[in-house]
Amino acid sequence: MVWQDNACPHDARVTQDFLRDQRFNVLPWPAYSPDLSPIKHLWDQLGRCVANRTPAPQNRQELVTALEEEWVNIPQDNIRRLVRSMRRCITACMNANVGHIPY
Repeated sequence: MVWQDNACPHDARVTQDFLRDQRFNVLPWPAYSPDLSPIKHLWDQLGRCVANRTPAPQNRQELVTALEEEWVNIPQDNIRRLVRSMRRCITACMNANVGHIPY
């Protein structure tokens, strides 16, 4: 089973062909729904942590290092909380007929 958002690479014919050929069951997912994806919230948190660093990363290698350092500092409880919130968010989305939800 595969869950993915509607990003262009996920919608590409080569991706769709691969998933079909490998017999993956792809879950339907509403378009433009970053609030339903725990990783989107983690990327946001990670981005804020890196943006608050002083001094800011000055090149690609410093950015990679900053991302790695900040990633390991994200509390596991934050990740667990985001994963546990998925059911509530998806239920709210379904109840809203795949409309806006307050998350």
